[in-house]
Amino acid sequence: MTDIITETPAEQATAAASGTAATERFRSKQREAAADVDTNRVDTLASELLAAAHDIIRRHKVTYAEYDALKAWLIQVGEDGEWPLFLDVWVEHVVEEIANENRAGNKGTIEGPYYVPDSPRLPAEATLPMRENEEGTPLLFQGQVTAVDGTPLDGAHIEIWHADNDGYYSQYAPGLPKWNLRGTVVADEQGNFKIHTIEPAPYQIPTDGSCGKLIAAAGWHAWRPAHLHLKVSAPGHQLLTAQLYFRGGSHVEDDIASAVKPELILDPALAANGNGHEVTYDFVLDKA
Repeated sequence: MTDIITETPAEQATAAASGTAATERFRSKQREAAADVDTNRVDTLASELLAAAHDIIRRHKVTYAEYDALKAWLIQVGEDGEWPLFLDVWVEHVVEEIANENRAGNKGTIEGPYYVPDSPRLPAEATLPMRENEEGTPLLFQGQVTAVDGTPLDGAHIEIWHADNDGYYSQYAPGLPKWNLRGTVVADEQGNFKIHTIEPAPYQIPTDGSCGKLIAAAGWHAWRPAHLHLKVSAPGHQLLTAQLYFRGGSHVEDDIASAVKPELILDPALAANGNGHEVTYDFVLDKA
């Protein structure tokens, strides 16, 4: 996929550009994955989904005008490339809940549409790639990766990515360096890591596209709380995908994506050097 990088200001980011990037990234991932489709399973899920839609139409006596508005909106979602955004914001949290309900280790949550694989590999203590004089409050995010039995996981990978102080993600908004605020930190022999970065900002999901039209029509807000995205992995253990939030932050209580869980809320303290904040959060991985 062509990197989404230009020299224009980040403020010019649009839903269409972000949606196109997210769609292309998803298509690339799907091409690499071998789909094993069970016909009976598809029959069951598709039939019940359609039956649920039919029930809604009957119960609410949906009119042709409303039906045509829905058709037009669905077409526009595709043209805007916003299906990944729509599904990740309003559907994925339930899929994640069911997929990981039997974990004994850490709770996870949704991946979201802005993950990019193969971020720069960094040592156990590292500063994420960022611009010179990157705006935002400095943050030291540190912890340990262990197995459920407490065994430290030597060389565990902590993939981390997050929005900048304006709420934008590199490779999904113009004007940002390719790997800005993205990296894969390799824990030491005791599973320890220290990541120096900046605190991300809360942000609205794109509102100038079809998802924004749904939000406006329904009278909803479009805000996600500030969060760190993570994928934590080690050989022989299940991949953990998580987002970590900041206690007291805006929209922690009413995240539009319904992805916040109590176990995922951080309590940052004043950094030891007096510059910014620091927080310790440990990851416990289940056996594969």
